[in-house]
Amino acid sequence: MNSIKTLQPAAIWHFFDEINQIPRPSKKEEKIIAYLKAFGEKNNLKTKVDKAGNVLISKPATSGYENRKTIILQAHIDMVCEKNSDIPFNFDTDAIQTYIDGDWVKARGTTLGADNGIGMSMMLSVLSASDLQHPVLECLFTVDEETGLTGAFALEPGFLSGEVLINLDSEDDGVAFIGCAGGIDTTATLSYKHEKTPSTYFAFSVSVKGLTGGHSGDDIEKGRGNANKILNRFLWTINKKTDLRLASFNGGNLRNAIPREAAAVACVAWSEKENIRVLFNQFVSDLEIEIADVEPNLKLSLESENLPETVIDKKTSDNLLNALYACAHGVIAMSRDMPGLVETSTNLASVKMKDENTILITTSQRSSVESSKYDIMQQVEAVFLLCGAKITHGDGYPGWKPNLKSDILNTTQESYKKLFGVEPSIRAIHAGLECGLFLKKYPFLDMISIGPQMYGVHSPDERLSISSTQKCWKWLVEILAWRY
Repeated sequence: MNSIKTLQPAAIWHFFDEINQIPRPSKKEEKIIAYLKAFGEKNNLKTKVDKAGNVLISKPATSGYENRKTIILQAHIDMVCEKNSDIPFNFDTDAIQTYIDGDWVKARGTTLGADNGIGMSMMLSVLSASDLQHPVLECLFTVDEETGLTGAFALEPGFLSGEVLINLDSEDDGVAFIGCAGGIDTTATLSYKHEKTPSTYFAFSVSVKGLTGGHSGDDIEKGRGNANKILNRFLWTINKKTDLRLASFNGGNLRNAIPREAAAVACVAWSEKENIRVLFNQFVSDLEIEIADVEPNLKLSLESENLPETVIDKKTSDNLLNALYACAHGVIAMSRDMPGLVETSTNLASVKMKDENTILITTSQRSSVESSKYDIMQQVEAVFLLCGAKITHGDGYPGWKPNLKSDILNTTQESYKKLFGVEPSIRAIHAGLECGLFLKKYPFLDMISIGPQMYGVHSPDERLSISSTQKCWKWLVEILAWRY
């Protein structure tokens, strides 16, 4: 029995299975919005949708809980769409193929969508249940969290009436999150001209595959390889030793995912052909020493290619390689207030040849200190300004400052201790949550974030713990039934 429909609690896995049949890429959430509206109507629950597409489904209090504060449960409805390059899959039309591997639910070659499908599933389970105790509930399903937080940005005052919010978008077992980093994107656009490839040159392709990737917030401190940085390092080394002519460079996809794959086509003089192989072998050996412990499946390949008709003009090629090498990636600073918490980081997310003469470099910066967020943003901007690129920034989003005197935090701690006999961990998260934006629009909100254990989020290695999901469900039910 390898179907998630056989798992308990049955309602959660039933809804998770249904959700994963529905394509829901960021900014393409029409089908999942329609599903949620139909669910609300079917269950005779007050349902409304705002202009952005955010869905709010409300449920009356059970007997004895009418005078308790209204609780908002919240999850986002879009998912990160990442797949292995050898997997034929269309995220706009295809259903996620799930399977069970021990204690884990996984997907075949794609992201699983547990971020944040499992949060949605828990909310739908609460809304459909007839045997739970709870105050008035408002279940908020937000759009486009992964590529712009546009649902949270567009949330209008008055759409919510609750005073307490439980976000179900965190990914660590037994942890209550009380703060998160803010973030902003920096995009560099570099224009180039085409030059005729010298006829006496030799063309080759080089690729980086097999990296773990992961979430650019949650996983940035793990020291995982960045495919763009690895590929560029090799090309930069060749360019330093000989005349390298770059024909193409493509790597990474999403701003909030550590890039797992990258590939380039380049040319050198025929006399350098054997030297390129020697340099490549040495480079592979160096990387095995440096990151084999965190990237055991790293695969680099070097292959001969047909000579392209044109290459990127030499000046732009050199500028690109220098800028990518100089651009920071990874942890910039650790928090002094919360030991072990990354304070500031940046992710060199993607490098794309967008059209006949444009290269687009996408990066993402995060920090729990607002001024530091803008400082690292400006450092990245300065690097690409030096190579002549045009720079744009996203709107950015605020962080969520921890409140250790929170009532819902106390309830969350006490309920966990009652169920499991120990205190939960209390942490802030380096990843971005929508909570910062909610707090900006509803400054009176008392918030907490919980969720079951997941690994490999934002990559095809994404997996969700079955036992932790069961545990998180019990915790949520106990919090909702808690009497102040």
